[in-house]
Amino acid sequence: VLGGTNSLHTNSLDEALALPTEKAVLIALRTQQVIAYESGVVNTVDPLGGSYFIEALTDETEKAALDYLNRIDALGGVLACILNGFFQREIAESAYRYQQEIDQHKRTIVGVNDFIMEEDIKVPTLYIDQVGERAHLERLNRVRRERDNAAVKRALENLRHVAEGTENTMPAIIEAVKVYATLGEIMDVFRSVFGDYMEPAVF
Repeated sequence: VLGGTNSLHTNSLDEALALPTEKAVLIALRTQQVIAYESGVVNTVDPLGGSYFIEALTDETEKAALDYLNRIDALGGVLACILNGFFQREIAESAYRYQQEIDQHKRTIVGVNDFIMEEDIKVPTLYIDQVGERAHLERLNRVRRERDNAAVKRALENLRHVAEGTENTMPAIIEAVKVYATLGEIMDVFRSVFGDYMEPAVF
């Protein structure tokens, strides 16, 4: 917000455990509303505009990003980096360093390695009734029974043909959706053409 963000999402406190409960979503929403309507920070486009500190951080971030892009180019580009596990290694190493900083108390995470409460706090999680799942499956099965399956087959074959070439696949996807091909059926076509991506093991 202080940096002039265009949009803001506040994660609910229980999203690491399950889909958020209504109460957790409300707390997240109210957090945004307090910032927006009580603090006054949104009354100016860029509250910290001209700040030497922010400008220095911006320059530092830009340089680091350009350095990364140059490293990726030197390694053969994005596709090569995906195939050789570069991105996965970078993420894994960053996560390891982050965890070490927490474990060694070089980084404070309130409630985790500092200001810790002795009592265990149980966070209520959202329970999804299986009635909803069964109802959705019934709707899906009804669509499959009532749609024009010959048209679906033609649309999926066309999608396969397009995917095997170099054309934009989006028009073929839209045509498949219009005749009620399911997401699973569409993805099966792509899997049959491109295969499944297997993430390389990184150590």
